[in-house]
This record gives sequence, structure tokens and C-alpha cells, in this order.
Amino acid sequence: MVYTVPVMIVKDPDGYFAQCPALQGCYAQGQSYEEALENIRDAVALHIRDRLAEGEDVPALEAVSVTALQVAA
Repeated sequence: MVYTVPVMIVKDPDGYFAQCPALQGCYAQGQSYEEALENIRDAVALHIRDRLAEGEDVPALEAVSVTALQVAA
């Protein structure tokens, strides 16, 4: 089965942080964007396999929108 999942990747001073907001606790990091993307792909796959192995449902996942927003404070 192939799942399409929303992920978010943010750059910070230490590299890149990735998470899948729809799957609680599913996150990864990497020194490059590509590494973070590959690591979150692996984390999501493990998360889904674990849920299925435990007989749990995998929630319906749908990406709606991810954007950058500038805010003056």
C-alpha cells in the first residue's frame, strides 16, 4: 500500500527538522533538506507499519496547504 502524507520541513541553525503533523510523534532531522526528507520518509513508513502491526487504523491523511508566512512583531 502507498500512502501520501503531509510533511513539514523547517530549516534551523542546526540543519533541517521534519515532521508529519498527522502522525503524532513522527519526526526526523537531517543536515540537508534531502536528508531530512529521506529520514522523515523512513520515520513515516515505520510509524505506519507499527500501527498496522498493532491492528490500529492509519488515519486518512491529506495535505491541504503548507506555506511560509512573514509576521511583523
